[in-house]
Parts: sequence; structure tokens; C-alpha cells
Amino acid sequence: MPAEPLPTTIGPRRASPFRRTVLRGLGVLLPPVLTVVILIWAWNTIHLYVLDPLTALSRDAVVWYVADIREDLEGRRVTVDGREYAELNNGTHVPVEVYDLVRKNTGRGPVPSSGQEVYRRYVEIKYFKPHLVVPVYFLLFIVVMYLLGRFIAAGVGRFFWGLFEGAILHLPLVRKVYAAVKQVTDFMVSEKQLQVRRIVAVEYPRKGMWAVGFVTSEGLNDIREAAGEPIVTVMISSSPWTVSGWIVTALKSETIDLDMTVDEAVQFIVSCGVVIPPRQLAESGDSADLARLGSGRK
Repeated sequence: MPAEPLPTTIGPRRASPFRRTVLRGLGVLLPPVLTVVILIWAWNTIHLYVLDPLTALSRDAVVWYVADIREDLEGRRVTVDGREYAELNNGTHVPVEVYDLVRKNTGRGPVPSSGQEVYRRYVEIKYFKPHLVVPVYFLLFIVVMYLLGRFIAAGVGRFFWGLFEGAILHLPLVRKVYAAVKQVTDFMVSEKQLQVRRIVAVEYPRKGMWAVGFVTSEGLNDIREAAGEPIVTVMISSSPWTVSGWIVTALKSETIDLDMTVDEAVQFIVSCGVVIPPRQLAESGDSADLARLGSGRK
């Protein structure tokens, strides 16, 4: 009876040089490309849901104010009180200067058949040029935000805003979304930013498992008295979103101070532990093992 072949141990397959080179190229190319894509997506979203509605509303208001559409005239070209009017396909008349400007900028397409559409195009061409609309809207946005902030800061404004938020928080589905979004925006725009004292490692969620956290305070008095020794409050962020996470109170003697800045800790968490500060990388893992082996050989 032939002997059975011994099982072979299959280790991790090394990537080919071509694949490693391609991955290295992707690592260089993806960050700027994704940054541009995200910025373009944000701009298109703002343009679609903010700029376009505001532009249409402002344009219709200007059209209502400046429109001079006559329905009581006859003939292709009619002069009334020294002003010449041109006839449209639906029989209405608009001033010649308006008609000529729209026709000049329409290209090979037909001129709109109604007076309202002609004036919409006229207002867009003459008053709502893109290089003027965006800066004007941006300045208006800053002014509106300033006035809104002053209104909320006043007692009556705070009262009405409290009523508004109270109404939203009573809606079954909307309150969940609104509460989550409000927490994120308050964290981003609040003047009272999170005060991080230092970066530590704490055994969480159990012994033997270490998590990187931000020390935010020296803890609560009641817990400190019960523990009988110094404690710290640690915010352990969840990857890859550093805003959310868990708050734990740990014994100060059971935490390890890490030689990391806040930015390095955030990068470490956002990257799910992939981005490690060089000084930490040099002292850990295979490098430390090789260093110990090298010193042993000597």
C-alpha cells in the first residue's frame, strides 16, 4: 500500500514584481485622484441643490421686474413710444435689444417662442454670468450666516430655535437623522473644540487588547475616590470615523503614554492602523526583531 503524501505547508504567496510596481503606482495616484473626485462631487452637489435653485429664484425675480412683454401689438417689427419691438413665434413682442441679444447667444438653435423664456435667457446672459454669480452668492451666504448667528445669540432667536428643534426631535424618523447630523456639525464648527491632553494606549475592550485613545480629562471625582488612585478619561475613537467612539475611565497606572501627536493618532485611526508614525514603526514589528537578532549575533 503506497504511503500517503505528507501535507505540504503553503505560505503566503509573494506578489510578482510587476504587481508590486502597479500597486505602488496606485498608491501614489489614488490619493490625489480621490481628492479631486470628492471635491468635484461636493461642488456638483452644492451646484445642483443650492446654486441652481437660488439662481432660478433670483432670475425669475429679475424677469418679473424687468420684463416688457407686449401682447397688443401686430407686425414683425413695431415701434411704440420710440422703442422697437420684435415679434415672437407665439405672437407676443419683446424689445429688439432683448431679442437680438438672446438670438446672438443662442447659436444655431431657435430663439424661445415665449416672452418669459426670452427674458429668462436675457437675464441669464446679461446679469447671471457664472464668474459673477458664485462670488456674489458666497458673500450673501456669509452675510446670512452672520445675521443668523446674531439672531440665534439673542434671547428671542434662541427661544424660537429651541421651539424649531423641539418640533423636529418629535418626528419619529427625522429626529434620528437630525440628532446624528447635529452632533457631527457641532463637533466641526463649535468653538469649544475637544481638548486632548495626550495620546495613550489602554487595554480595551478586555485585557490583552490595546486601543489608542485620547486623554480628555482627569476623570470624575466619585470614580477617583472609589479607585483610590489617579484615573483618566479616555476617548476611544472608532475607525475610520474619529468623531464617534466610546468614553472609558481607566486607571492612570494602567495606561501607556504614546509618543504620538494628535494628528498622527487621527491618521492611525482613520487608516485602520495602516499609517504608523515612522518612529513607532522603526521600534516595532519585524524591525525590532531584526535589531534583536542582529545584537544577539554580535
